[in-house]
Amino acid sequence: MEQLIAIIEKGQPFFNAIARNKYLKAIRDGFISVIPIIIFSSIFCLVASVPNIWGFYWPDDINNALWKCYNYSMGILAIACAATTAKHFADAQNRDLPKNNQINFISCMCAAIIGFLLLSSDTVATDAASGFNTTYLGSKGLLTAFIAAFVTGIIYKFFIKRNITVKMPEQVPPNISQTFKDIIPFSVCITVFWVFDIVFRAAFGFCFAQGVIQVFQPLFTAADGYIGLAVIYGAMSLFWFVGVHGPSIVEPALAAALVANLTDNLAAFQAGQHASAVLTQGAQYFVVCMGGTGATLVLVFMFCFLAKSQEMRAVGKAAIVPVCFAVNEPLLFAAPIVLNPVFFVPFVFAPIANIWILKIFIDFLGMNGFMYTLPWTVPGPIGTIMGLGFQPLAFVMLALILVVDFVLYYPFFRAYDAQKCAEEAEISQEELAAKNAETLRILNDKIRDREIDKRYLCVTLGRPRPPEGEVSCFLLKDEQKKQVSVYHRPVPGGKTAVTRYQTLETRGELSLLEVQLLTGRTHQIRATMADLGCPLLGDGKYGNGAANRRYGETRQALYSYRLAFDFPTDAGLLEYLRGRSFQVDHVPFRDKYFG
Repeated sequence: MEQLIAIIEKGQPFFNAIARNKYLKAIRDGFISVIPIIIFSSIFCLVASVPNIWGFYWPDDINNALWKCYNYSMGILAIACAATTAKHFADAQNRDLPKNNQINFISCMCAAIIGFLLLSSDTVATDAASGFNTTYLGSKGLLTAFIAAFVTGIIYKFFIKRNITVKMPEQVPPNISQTFKDIIPFSVCITVFWVFDIVFRAAFGFCFAQGVIQVFQPLFTAADGYIGLAVIYGAMSLFWFVGVHGPSIVEPALAAALVANLTDNLAAFQAGQHASAVLTQGAQYFVVCMGGTGATLVLVFMFCFLAKSQEMRAVGKAAIVPVCFAVNEPLLFAAPIVLNPVFFVPFVFAPIANIWILKIFIDFLGMNGFMYTLPWTVPGPIGTIMGLGFQPLAFVMLALILVVDFVLYYPFFRAYDAQKCAEEAEISQEELAAKNAETLRILNDKIRDREIDKRYLCVTLGRPRPPEGEVSCFLLKDEQKKQVSVYHRPVPGGKTAVTRYQTLETRGELSLLEVQLLTGRTHQIRATMADLGCPLLGDGKYGNGAANRRYGETRQALYSYRLAFDFPTDAGLLEYLRGRSFQVDHVPFRDKYFG
């Protein structure tokens, strides 16, 4: 088992590279942006359909009003996804472009929407009116939406990077200049989509979106089988086991199928047919990932109530609430589960067992698959029952899944519990004190009151001027971009940031700095250094992409290397730390560039 884990760990850089792929990230982020549409429309779907189980039917006017809201939101899902994916893909393309020559993501979104409509919809005309055929504007058009977004982003980057734009005099206001700058890439995009649509329809007799569905339908069918489901969700768990966010890699490839199958299940159910699709968003959220990836819901209850180890019980108590809401990172990294050989087998195979149980109930017992979806943070058992429309078989299936997960995890849990108990028996009373609640409370208070001196090492591109100093500025966070901007004057919403730095060494264009934070703000060091003209090496958000690629750095060169406890006030149980300091002598990037 240890050898297997070592082999998997060696592949972690490859997995990380996949997770950072700009196309997959754009699909993931674009799809996440439209999830509110899916959840909102599902609420109306639930209200309209679930009462039918108990023989209650809404009057026609109320029923039509409920379904209208569903159709007018879910029915344009692909249009919205074309726009959001184009936006996130444009942001990714902009990281490779100069700050003064960026893609206008609004224009890119508009072009992607028009391009998608050209590829996906036919004109419907009657004597009274005309409009769009909506068949592929919803979930069935998601694959085409992704393609339209990527083509748009690639065309825009080609023209913007080469400055093939309409240039206006400097006297023209920036907003007007931007409008003319977008004319050429926008026009080329629409022309490309228009010509391609004409050629494709002439060759095949139907729209591109229909052709995409026909091409990928065999893959969707294969993915819905036992082997396909095992490969998909086994891979998702395996990625998480090595510390890489599994859904970020796997889900973008499944996004279209997950939503389309959900829509097909609902349509089949309404037509009185069997909703037979297994691979749906609800199945992934609530069956496969019951308690997070790895199906850890039963495991956290074992930690909390069955563990003899004090450490495991404490981890269980701390993690039980977030895990119930499908946020299992506290358990994964505190237990730990990640890269822990003891839990490899159940972590990978419990999700597979869960999805197979769901498929058996659908294929052999006649249960309908997931027809509704809810937010992924809904507790798994609740989401399962509601997503399956309160079918009686859903309760039986849920009980069976919980039993199977318990059986899979329990022997490995007992082995790990025994191991931790043996370790704790060897730990001194002084070491145990560091884990008690009172100690943690004091430590948190000292950190909050800045009675602990924490120093960072970082490598920057360029040499700060002056070589050492103290920078005071204001940081304003953009919640949408998850990025902060630096201002040297007070701004509404801006927070004061004070950073002290000292240049320790320089070699070529690289500088080694020691940094001390006098305030604690989001991205304070990264944004401040970038504002000084010396971005961190490897910083993908605030740094120099070309330089990062030249040095082969994909993670920012920033490390908290020194911790000093110089308490000015009483420290209680932590009094023994007064005057002590701890320092990491071997920081990887310092040894690499300044060793």
